[in-house]
Amino acid sequence: MQQAFSDDNAAEMLSGTVVRIVFHSEQSGFTVLRLQVKGSRDPVTVTGYTAGVSPGEFVNCSGEWHNDKTYGMQFRAGDISVVPPATAEGIEKYLASGMVRGVGRHFAKVLVDAFGDKVFSVIENAPEELGRLPGIGEKRSRMIVDAWHEQRAVRDIMVFLQSHNVGTARAVRIYKTYGDKAIEVVRSDPYRLVLDIPGIGFKTADAIASSLGTAQDSPLRARAGVRYVLQEIAGEGHCAAKREQLVDKSAELLGIGREIIELAIGEEIIHGRLVEDDIEGVPCIYLAQLYRAENSVASSVKRISAGRLPWDGLDVKEAVRIAEEQTGLLFSASQKNALKESLQSKILVITGGPGVGKTTLVNAILRVTGSRKLNITLCAPTGRAAKRLSESTGLGAKTIHRLLEFDPQAYDFRKCRENPLNTELLVVDETSMIDVTLMAKLLAAVPDSAAVMLVGDADQLPPVGPGAVLDDIIASETVPVVFLTEVFRQASESRIVINAHRINRGEMPLPHDANVLDDFYFVPASDEDDIRSKLLEIVLKRIPSRFGLDPLRDIQVLTPMNRGGLGTKSLNIALQRELNPDSGKGISRFGTDFASGDKVIQLVNNYDKEVFNGDIGVISSVNHEDALLTVVFDSREVEYETGELDELSLAYATSIHKSQGSEYPAVVIPLTMQHYIMLQRNLLYTAVTRGKQLVMIIGQKKALKRAVGNSVAGDRLTNLAFKLQ
Repeated sequence: MQQAFSDDNAAEMLSGTVVRIVFHSEQSGFTVLRLQVKGSRDPVTVTGYTAGVSPGEFVNCSGEWHNDKTYGMQFRAGDISVVPPATAEGIEKYLASGMVRGVGRHFAKVLVDAFGDKVFSVIENAPEELGRLPGIGEKRSRMIVDAWHEQRAVRDIMVFLQSHNVGTARAVRIYKTYGDKAIEVVRSDPYRLVLDIPGIGFKTADAIASSLGTAQDSPLRARAGVRYVLQEIAGEGHCAAKREQLVDKSAELLGIGREIIELAIGEEIIHGRLVEDDIEGVPCIYLAQLYRAENSVASSVKRISAGRLPWDGLDVKEAVRIAEEQTGLLFSASQKNALKESLQSKILVITGGPGVGKTTLVNAILRVTGSRKLNITLCAPTGRAAKRLSESTGLGAKTIHRLLEFDPQAYDFRKCRENPLNTELLVVDETSMIDVTLMAKLLAAVPDSAAVMLVGDADQLPPVGPGAVLDDIIASETVPVVFLTEVFRQASESRIVINAHRINRGEMPLPHDANVLDDFYFVPASDEDDIRSKLLEIVLKRIPSRFGLDPLRDIQVLTPMNRGGLGTKSLNIALQRELNPDSGKGISRFGTDFASGDKVIQLVNNYDKEVFNGDIGVISSVNHEDALLTVVFDSREVEYETGELDELSLAYATSIHKSQGSEYPAVVIPLTMQHYIMLQRNLLYTAVTRGKQLVMIIGQKKALKRAVGNSVAGDRLTNLAFKLQ
């Protein structure tokens, strides 16, 4: 909410050029900026609310001066409005800031030298004049004009949102989603923003709707509120919500009677957006797409299970002998039994922890079935998992998204039930990561004649998205499951493997041997500040000097939380400052500095760019002239405009959830009782199993005991196991 000043306090006016954004909240719009004011030698600090402002822009502020006890003299602005600069000098600074794509420092000077303070008028009314300037060809001229019009449209949206007391850094995304009709769409149904724009929640849309005159008990608001609550429940991993729970939570959110909520649920069911179904005799409500996905997985599993094996007639005993001969391994009794069962199953689950031979078994199956010249397909949910699968099998592997061939025009996959994959055996790794929606798409694209192997560790974290597909398939007892539990000799020498299994059984990890170079350490620390200082010392000095690992390339910090002193945001800032000498020379956007050399992670699926939630890359270059940066993901370059940088975050430290499907040479895990709500066994187990050569836990022993002892991670409300039965 914007600050207001009464008539009794005559507001002062302050104008100047924004030098630096000290802080900006995407949710509230609260901003702290440094402003260069005419007549003042040093920039002044201004605090207030604005939808979006960038260095180089000229702003008018109205408010009053305040001497803050902590930060000193500040100008508290009740209103911050961005205005196009009027002088040639101001225009050059504005254009040089990168606000208009295609114009950086060099071309800003070229334009101002040519047109003076008439630059904006030329871009608007005589764009053909731009192409006559040295270095500005037709392509760059068109880029500048398009970017200028986009900026104006985005600014209009920002002003519109500000006028309804909403500060947001999402105006660019709103414009890209709705185009020139953005304001019209938002006026007609502001609740669409929740569905269509990542990062905009119900409360933001509700504030806009309220200021536009939508009544508190409006059916439109009630239906949007119900959908939002159900989406939040799905965001916690559930496929459905108990009807009573949905009504209670919706009434609490909206502050209206239960009878209006019940009517809203009924209307949404009639319109096909929600579905009602019983789970274990309890009335539950699904989002329609999740209900369809669950049904689709169940029907696909039954369909694939029927019919003959692609390698029908294979002598299983002889196949085991051939596999031993080709791999040079002497299989244990448990491995032989697992291989026999695998070769007799049309659809199969292979599950187990680290070091139990999942990869050995998969390779043996691939060697035996490969002798039949079968068409074999390998896939995994993430790029890193696919790469690891390819390295361990010697065969090509793809991400599920690339395997299914996403079509941006249809916003769906090309491979489907009507256009199936050309395969006779599909091997899916890291299955525990796959949510019900993606699994539905994948299995639907499997032809009736093919066999499927689902490989994964059922004790790891469930998928980030809704559902618990691997757990449900195992629980249904309708699909053969190979449980691998025997830790083999070479793996049993690793403290990482030993302690991962101990943690999974609810036992404290073994202490490291001080006399030898170990691969698993617990470093005790007293409090948050102690953990933080030890973590920085270990990442920056101890591991590189003692183990010869590169802190940027080889070491990954995994933390349970995003916020707080030991959360991803805080640790990323600290690690970026130490590990990237170019930090501060890049592009500042959405409260983060992105510079060449920074390690970054993709936060959402972007099918157009073919980068997906959890993909990690490195910024290879920053183009200030065109306001673009390039990120390399697994040797593939991907460009981002400044308005798209909310899809990226620094990745020197990531959440444990985001690390699923990845492995790193070294993993460092901070643990504190301040992470209490997240101290769960499967979370710690997942983090520990991400490390290949070294795992270091730094924290309070009490927090470690809490995580190891807490096996209750919260069951997900799904009905897939029942539907499979």
